[in-house]
Amino acid sequence: MKTRKLGSLEVSAIGLGCMGFTHGYGTCPSEEKSVRLIRKAYEEGCTFFDTAEIYSCYKNEELVGKALRPFRDKVVISTKFTPATLPGQERAEGKLSRAGIRQAVEGSLRRLQTDYIDLYMEHRVPKESDPAEVAYWMGELIREGKIRAWGQSEPTLEQLKAAHAVTPVAAVQSEYSIMERKWEADVIPFCRKNGIGFVAYSPMAGGFLSGKYRHAAFEGDDVRRVITRYTEENMQANAVLLDLINRYAEAKHCTAAQVSLAWVMHSAHVVPIPGMRTDTRILENLGAAEVMLTDAEYAAMNEALAHITIHGNRTDEDIAKLGTIEGNQQKVAKAER
Repeated sequence: MKTRKLGSLEVSAIGLGCMGFTHGYGTCPSEEKSVRLIRKAYEEGCTFFDTAEIYSCYKNEELVGKALRPFRDKVVISTKFTPATLPGQERAEGKLSRAGIRQAVEGSLRRLQTDYIDLYMEHRVPKESDPAEVAYWMGELIREGKIRAWGQSEPTLEQLKAAHAVTPVAAVQSEYSIMERKWEADVIPFCRKNGIGFVAYSPMAGGFLSGKYRHAAFEGDDVRRVITRYTEENMQANAVLLDLINRYAEAKHCTAAQVSLAWVMHSAHVVPIPGMRTDTRILENLGAAEVMLTDAEYAAMNEALAHITIHGNRTDEDIAKLGTIEGNQQKVAKAER
């Protein structure tokens, strides 16, 4: 497996986003199967694993910690603390405080069964956050050896600059794919210029760009139920993207998923973290590290994309609706009983 740099951290060119093992994309694998799949990814060359305390409220970190424990010193673990207060984190000074973050990191260390976190990230940097203050606290944790590096999730350019000036940021994690390119305007160029890695979550747009989801048949806690990008109408309208990707896949004798990942990886400082919940997906997605787009091919794809309108969007406001929908369904079910 080829490697890339996130600041000073060396990671596999493609990482594994672990959220889907416990929630977010419908029916989840059993814990036993999830552990096996995470270890399978490692055996196939993946050394970068991403989780967060908020994923299934601590359960995802516990799963990742259990799965990676046998070879902890050979992998890079990234986890994120949410600005929101989770159960057991109630404090008078609030979560976004020196004491609040220290409490959060200690919890993550315990759940991940490790004495250090390779990459510790502020999850969805909020407007009320003081980036410089948080960066200073991260510097303290680095000096104490509790974390090796730190980063931000979805910061604005201004937030990133303010933080990086205090304690160098190793990586930024934000959604980035052929369907979501807003970070190319400012954050990605700043990262490239300053040696900051860019971790691309949802690099295949929730699987749509793999060509394996042609219809909006999403159920349960699958976030795609409430994201406008995945309505039946918008999926049909966006199928023109698949036509473009499939032309390149056919020419390169690879899959649409691999072309989509190769496009994201054309910039050497970008590391995608697709979800992979089957053996087949692990082999396919990690195999994308061997698929290369030439500069000419990349430019031609971007020229074609410039003439394609993306239908629908993906916002946190949409995702928040899922909780409301599920809450209402539970109330109805209770009333019917």
